[in-house]
Amino acid sequence: MSGKDENMNSELTFTPVIGIEIHIQLKTDTKIFCGCSTDTGADPNTNICPICMGLPGALPRLNAQVVQQGMLAGLALHCTIQPQSLFFRKSYFYPDLPKGYQTSQCDLPIVTTGYIEVHDDEGKLKRIRVHHLHLEEDVGRLHHSAADGRLEGAATSYVDYNRSGLPLAEIVSEPDVSSAREAVEYVTTLRRRVRYSGASDVDLEKGMMRFDANVSMKCSDGRWGKKVEVKNMNSFHALERAIEYEIKRQKKVLLQGGQVLQETRHWNDAKGVTTASRSKEFYRKFIVDPDLPPLVVSKEWADEVTAMMPEMPDVKAERYVEAMHIPPEIADVLTDSRDLAEYFEACVAAGAAPLRAANWVRTEVLRTLNERQIGLGDLRIAPRALAELVQRVEDGRFSTTQAKDVFDRMAETGTTVDDAAKACGITEGGVTGDALTEMIRAVLEANRDVVDVIRSGKDTKGKKMKFLQGLVMKEAKGQANPAELPDRIAKLLEGL
Repeated sequence: MSGKDENMNSELTFTPVIGIEIHIQLKTDTKIFCGCSTDTGADPNTNICPICMGLPGALPRLNAQVVQQGMLAGLALHCTIQPQSLFFRKSYFYPDLPKGYQTSQCDLPIVTTGYIEVHDDEGKLKRIRVHHLHLEEDVGRLHHSAADGRLEGAATSYVDYNRSGLPLAEIVSEPDVSSAREAVEYVTTLRRRVRYSGASDVDLEKGMMRFDANVSMKCSDGRWGKKVEVKNMNSFHALERAIEYEIKRQKKVLLQGGQVLQETRHWNDAKGVTTASRSKEFYRKFIVDPDLPPLVVSKEWADEVTAMMPEMPDVKAERYVEAMHIPPEIADVLTDSRDLAEYFEACVAAGAAPLRAANWVRTEVLRTLNERQIGLGDLRIAPRALAELVQRVEDGRFSTTQAKDVFDRMAETGTTVDDAAKACGITEGGVTGDALTEMIRAVLEANRDVVDVIRSGKDTKGKKMKFLQGLVMKEAKGQANPAELPDRIAKLLEGL
């Protein structure tokens, strides 16, 4: 390449063009075309039958619960439910596919044309269009004998067909994503909305959500690069790193005058690179599945499912801000999961002040869940009990320090507010009146040097005053109301 060519190429700019394909496991008791359990934690090859094993003569029967969950997921993405859709046979050969084809929707999916809102790199709202969501069955799971669990270097491979036939929804976006950061926001927002709808638990650790990225580059000279499918990304962080790497790799190839091949590449998280897997120059064969009639969704059924949709997190957060005057950043935390939002709302319904309840839920409740590695269903403090505790702080009957001790005892034992307070040696109101006055006086007498600094006017930042308040709280064993201390200490200082 000549120096002139290099200069010309160095002036080129590139715009990433990214589409995301997401598979989510729908939340059902049984598989999509048979009555086998969806429990993938069972012993290998125990939740199987002739249908999900593809044995000759076995006929599929569509699970209505799968259809309902697919519609819910689509509605969560602002999609439109289609009155009729079809199932196809996608034929290819692989050990995890005993039938030799995968049953999936293709040209006529169950829901179409939705969107997810994200923020672009300038912080402005941007819509990522959802082309469609279609239903399909999952395939079996390969277990390779290599130490790292990969096919390369494995002497043998085993197949667990418990996963074969699990109900999946594949969500395909338009190529509207322009950066790795946008891709992560798109996927996390989609996950949050689908989980709210109840269509899926979308638990990444259990393989309930898997995503691939189709990455290409648009050059400023009008050229378009070839699309590369990137697979094997099992976390949001991996998704971001893989897309960032692939963008840099393709730009480098194009700047050097090369061509980006249309292919599938696998992300190697340990090495931080993508590696070529297989060419995308072939097409899999699709035919309409003759064993499954067209899926017809009546208006009545679609309306019934639409009525099941809960309030979505963005709408809920906006309501918290406008109606309850909760700061937006706190509202976002409270609406991160539907369970947490419902717990908070139950506290408010039981009489707790919204902002104080919000602060307790986002701090003490979440801290306890994280420390104990439990879910809200295992928390031993009911919303009504937390509301009672919060109200006592509001009334000044407990200090915040006292209330936190009571909260921890309640979380540990499941007892009432009164019993937990008694076990902590805390009485309502704590140290007050003459007892508190004498305690403050004793602290002032023992710290004359600090008192002198305050009275000289040199404590401009109030650090010495806060030091005295801390000593009083220590003497009171946390059973004084900290809101009373500044005025009480100031009055006693005047008399010294």
